[in-house]
Amino acid sequence: MGEATVKSLEGSTAASPSPIPDGGGVRARLRMPRRPRIWFEILLIGVSYWTYSLIRNAVPEQKSQALKNADWIWDLERSLGLAFEQSVNHAVNSVTWLIVSMNYYYATLHFIVTIGVLVWLYRWHPGRYAASRTVLFATTGVALVGYYLYPLAPPRLMNGQSFVDTVLVHHTWGSMASGNLKQMSNQYAAMPSMHIGWSLWCGLIIFALASAPWARILGLLYPAATLVVIVATANHFWLDAVGGMICLAFGFAVSYYMYGALPKRLPKRVEPAPPVARGGTASRSAADGSTADREDEQGSERERQRLSR
Repeated sequence: MGEATVKSLEGSTAASPSPIPDGGGVRARLRMPRRPRIWFEILLIGVSYWTYSLIRNAVPEQKSQALKNADWIWDLERSLGLAFEQSVNHAVNSVTWLIVSMNYYYATLHFIVTIGVLVWLYRWHPGRYAASRTVLFATTGVALVGYYLYPLAPPRLMNGQSFVDTVLVHHTWGSMASGNLKQMSNQYAAMPSMHIGWSLWCGLIIFALASAPWARILGLLYPAATLVVIVATANHFWLDAVGGMICLAFGFAVSYYMYGALPKRLPKRVEPAPPVARGGTASRSAADGSTADREDEQGSERERQRLSR
């Protein structure tokens, strides 16, 4: 079982492997290279992001606990001598054009670059698309657990601290947790930072798969710039970024388990393959068809020889 027998031209029997291994389940099917279907991917991404937003915003805000956790994080960073968020926030806020640019960066590139990388993978690396997308989805899924278990206020909402809410001060668009839009989003879902989780996913995928050196450099600079932005706008502690990195590591582990390799190790393209039924049925049918064709040809040749006599 698991092998299909095919008659050769010499009449001997040869074995050809079945496309689905013995005992193969979901993982075996996932590891079969296949080209992603665009309609399915668009639907999947849309539904997944809608579900993510719904669950994230449905998590109880737990304001008092979130503020206590923020105080604890801030005290921990100060004990480590790494509580630099406030200094960066004040310094960048003093340069109006820079902080306004960072506000729009925070509000837009998070989505634009991530979608752009998904489209690039779909178009130029279809064999690696599904595994890479799984990393992103698993990373985002485990982040929801973090939002539920550890509510955390961003620095700009802390009590008794002088962090600047740069969106409010400079009247820029883009923060769903500031101004008139604050009722539409959970303000206390700062740990882990998916701005870091998603941007680091983009950066690593680009660095691993892009061929142009400048693209690989930009891939590494993107998450580094995002880290500066989330700190300068007082939307996250740097420890939130560490949480995002841990979630991404989990995402890569899930993808590796499902596909048996990191995305870079998978084939770049998927070649179309003829449909083959489980257990090699189609292979036997093809072999039987070839045998029948040869017998028809031999019969026609004998008939022509008989008529020519």
